Amino acid sequence: MSIKSIAAKLFAQIIHNKTQKWVQNPIQTQQKVFQNLIASADFTQFGKDHNFAEIKSFEDFAKQVPIRDYEELRPYVDRVVKGEEDILWKGKPIYFAKTSGTTSGAKYIPLTKESMPFHIEAARNAILNYIHETGKTAFVDGKMIFLQGSPILEEKNGIKLGRLSGIVAHFVPNYLQKNRMPSWETNCIEDWETKVDAIVEETFNENMTVISGIPSWVQMYFEKLEQKGNTRAAGELGEAKSVGEIFKNFNLFIYGGVNYEPYRAKFENLIGRKVDSIELFPASEGFFAYQDSQADKGMLLLLNSGIFYEFVKSEEFFTDPEGSGPKRYTIGEVELHINYVLIISTNAGLWAYNIGDTVQFTSLKPYRVIVSGRIKHYISAFGEHVIGKEVECALKEAMENSNIRINEFTVAPQIAPTSGLPYHEWFIEFDSEASGEPENLSAFALKIDNEMRKQNTYYDDLIVGKVLKTLVISKVSKNGFQDYMKSIGKLGGQNKIPRLSNDRKIADLLKRE
Repeated sequence: MSIKSIAAKLFAQIIHNKTQKWVQNPIQTQQKVFQNLIASADFTQFGKDHNFAEIKSFEDFAKQVPIRDYEELRPYVDRVVKGEEDILWKGKPIYFAKTSGTTSGAKYIPLTKESMPFHIEAARNAILNYIHETGKTAFVDGKMIFLQGSPILEEKNGIKLGRLSGIVAHFVPNYLQKNRMPSWETNCIEDWETKVDAIVEETFNENMTVISGIPSWVQMYFEKLEQKGNTRAAGELGEAKSVGEIFKNFNLFIYGGVNYEPYRAKFENLIGRKVDSIELFPASEGFFAYQDSQADKGMLLLLNSGIFYEFVKSEEFFTDPEGSGPKRYTIGEVELHINYVLIISTNAGLWAYNIGDTVQFTSLKPYRVIVSGRIKHYISAFGEHVIGKEVECALKEAMENSNIRINEFTVAPQIAPTSGLPYHEWFIEFDSEASGEPENLSAFALKIDNEMRKQNTYYDDLIVGKVLKTLVISKVSKNGFQDYMKSIGKLGGQNKIPRLSNDRKIADLLKRE
């Protein structure tokens, strides 16, 4: 065992002990975070406008501070972007994480000197937790790659801004610098396809042990690796190589952003074997959770990271029974397997902020969550309110014990078909090169439909009542989703295909492919 491996084990034990202190006291931990946040921001413009000096409890906070999304918080954010101090948080942010907006262009999410360390520590602790749980340390001596956005930053009124993954690249600790790939120059390439090609060239002959990124874009990297391996094998009259053969010591995949399950079969086929994985739940607004157990489902919700959490039941989110908005729950009030909208207040100055993600708790001791979807990404064209978790589970079950492999998929309603009943249309890009297409598309569609009916009783009622007919699968050509993302300027990085849309905007563009 190398010195680095021994040090990693010792450090993992220290972090585990530290983590357990707040894991064993979740409610008190969150109460302390809440009090610190309010006390730290009572003199800010937001704090004055919402009477923070008068807030003594969560109930006071809920009365004074309504739930807001970015557009509703934007008047304050705009002042921060202009360079004003003490608006949402003390002083000025040290960075803005620039993300795609919804109705008004780019969004600027503040990162402060208080919030930034938690983004870095959470990613580090996820790996250390894995070491503590499994005892596996050999990977620390190999090369690690993190597929991310460009670290080149712009500047706006004296504050640097860029993609979160690009900002984080500036904080890679010194002890990882020699192991980290790709090179800085390659990481700065803006065009995603050119960047991935360069990464393949840099990493092909390296001892890669850890690979990290959003599954859809890591898949693109793997496919290009395989192509290069096949080309080299043909030139040398050897056998084609899988990713696992190219990287013999690759045994840990770290991912976040989307559910890995729809990609798992394709990845195992590309790699040629199973590898351990760690799921993360990061966002520009905060690093919320990481997978803390290889045996148990869900990710450990980080309750001691400068974030105070609230939860609103999805089914109640758009209701206002008493004129004060939907009921807001704290960590001690949540239940298992309920779909909650995640609301956060942070030491970056986001207050009762709706990030748009929905979660379900898989465990209350400790508090573990899965990301179940997006509050704005659902289908309820007929009152069914289908969420992301349901379509992902239905697809996974339908693919069980089969050779079917998919590259990507999305779902949209077809409200006005040229004939017959309306239906849900599933756009699926199958892995045809690995014989991953179903032999009978209609039979496969029926399998998914039956699973959907198990997942969602409202959907089942609509099928039984002949309001909807069985879902329809529309095959997307190879690289069709990549071409779509490229056409809208969102190829690579942190960009993701929405699993669900309540309209036909994406569907109509895919139809043109």
